[in-house]
Amino acid sequence: MSSNSTRLAVAVAVPTIVLTGCYIVPMAPDGSPMYPYPYAYVPPAQAGAFPPPVVLGGPAPAVLQARLYPSNELASQSGMIAGTVTNMMNGKGRFQMDYKGELLSGEATRVSGDERRGIASAYGSRGTYMSCEYRMTSPYQGAGTCTMSTGAQYQVHLGG
Repeated sequence: MSSNSTRLAVAVAVPTIVLTGCYIVPMAPDGSPMYPYPYAYVPPAQAGAFPPPVVLGGPAPAVLQARLYPSNELASQSGMIAGTVTNMMNGKGRFQMDYKGELLSGEATRVSGDERRGIASAYGSRGTYMSCEYRMTSPYQGAGTCTMSTGAQYQVHLGG
């Protein structure tokens, strides 16, 4: 190998090794990852001075699993029901679930004056509807109760 080839190999390898880094994901107290906000670069006002990053948007929506467990005899006929809730991180959310072959979809809203408590409603194409009350222990976890128009009652668990 010639000395020019060796120098070229070293010139390419050194920046690659030096610029290799790690990516650290911050974790919330409940153990879920806290996804970083997107940042914009702001040129320094003067040489050597770097301003703090500028936040372009709020937290990204989080998709949570919803599990409804029967709490009366009528609900036990259908068993556990699974669905998803999208927490928009602004006091509102959207959810979907399949109840006896009917897709119910609706929205959830936090109660004014109590940022952890909320109500949710959903409706299906065959006329089935559901009403829920819940309490969030974090943006990623909560619990509550749901009642279907059929009279079935469930305990709902949101998130991990």
